[in-house]
Amino acid sequence: MKPMFSEIPVLEDDRICLRKVTDPDAEALEELVNNSRVYRYLPTFLFEKQYRDMHRMITELYGDLFLNKESLILGICLKDGDELCGLAEFYGFKDYIHKISIGYRLLEEYWGRGIASRTVALMIDYLYSSTEIEIITASTMIENMASRRVLEKNGFLQTTIAEEDWGYREPVTVNKWFR
Repeated sequence: MKPMFSEIPVLEDDRICLRKVTDPDAEALEELVNNSRVYRYLPTFLFEKQYRDMHRMITELYGDLFLNKESLILGICLKDGDELCGLAEFYGFKDYIHKISIGYRLLEEYWGRGIASRTVALMIDYLYSSTEIEIITASTMIENMASRRVLEKNGFLQTTIAEEDWGYREPVTVNKWFR
């Protein structure tokens, strides 16, 4: 078993690959970040939303953010072309209890194709088979039924409903998930 954040892994199945985000992904990232429908159920302060220049954001992804064990963001790609179709994120790492949270977001044109479910399955497999992680959590806005289905398909259980600061004017009511 490897400690979390000891590597930038490549995770893949027969259809998708989660890999390091690279400079050629900048155009797709810009499309993702600028789509309000993609981010309507997500916190306002996500890492990629902090930069206007996607090339700079890509450079920063594997710097202090990764080295300080704050977040590991991988690009989600279809294997039949390697074009970026979204982001998969590991965040909220708590080494002392072997816990991490996961999140994901896809370009709108890739919604409804099972990519998010496969992404979460790859993330779970990696965490439980290759790292010391024992607890995986996720948070979703109550209204985000698509993410609810993705998490349920992957064996997550809703544990509670809570209010959290996601950067909006008012706290957001979210479902908390555990696996």
